[in-house]
Amino acid sequence: MTLPLVVGVDGSDPSLVAVDWAADEAVRHGLTLRLVHASLWERYAGAVPTLGAGRFSERVLAEHLVASAAERAARRAPGLRITTDILPAEAVDGLLHEGANAHALVVGDRGRGELKGLLLGSVSLGVAARARCPVIVVRGDDAGVVGLHERILLGVGDAVTGERAADFAVREAETRGCALDAVRAWRHPAPIGEAPDAPERRATALLDDALRAPLAAHPGVRVRRTTVEGPARTALVDRSAAADLVVLGARRRHGHFGLQLGRVGHTLLHHAQCPVAIVPQLA
Repeated sequence: MTLPLVVGVDGSDPSLVAVDWAADEAVRHGLTLRLVHASLWERYAGAVPTLGAGRFSERVLAEHLVASAAERAARRAPGLRITTDILPAEAVDGLLHEGANAHALVVGDRGRGELKGLLLGSVSLGVAARARCPVIVVRGDDAGVVGLHERILLGVGDAVTGERAADFAVREAETRGCALDAVRAWRHPAPIGEAPDAPERRATALLDDALRAPLAAHPGVRVRRTTVEGPARTALVDRSAAADLVVLGARRRHGHFGLQLGRVGHTLLHHAQCPVAIVPQLA
């Protein structure tokens, strides 16, 4: 059974932008769109005052949020299969639970009640840093969010973090019919005893290794391989201005419950100029 694309909704403007992005993505991939709202109030509905008509006020708000989001998605993508649910859980925990049976999780970069000036909200960061399925944080300028650049940007990391990310990026480029920009950063100086160009040659080899299997399975994808000297986070943030989605791997260690997100991923989630997909490599 094909897993749904799950979107966290809370009525905020960023979450509605995420709904729009996810509706387009669900159509591209032929997926069901699942809209969920998580609220701890659901646990305590029987212990607090209700409205005069006997309905719990927070429940009414939650139903309105998901219904409005579903109506918005249906207008954007007529014929798209949409389901909704209200989860009796804290937002991060509820979305992480949903992620166990999701093609991917989609969230806005900030939630309701968070300061407008924040670069990234706590829920978005918590989900991106802990989920065991791909997480897309919808952020950036209008051109990147709408997808006008026709380019997917892949940050190629180490082998322990990058296999699933490379496959995800290649599939996304194929589905969209756009180019894939695969980037690997390298730094000087070379270790003592190595040739001066050894770091760049290793970067090139890592690029080739990461892309070999995904491109063999999807040979029609156009790829530009690039090695750049300098910090990966700087190179990827700069290149995100000309991308519709930046894809990055992240390692997930079994039994580790804290945030599992490297410096590059953290920087992109805060500063990328297009949506960011964090794809976990399970260890």
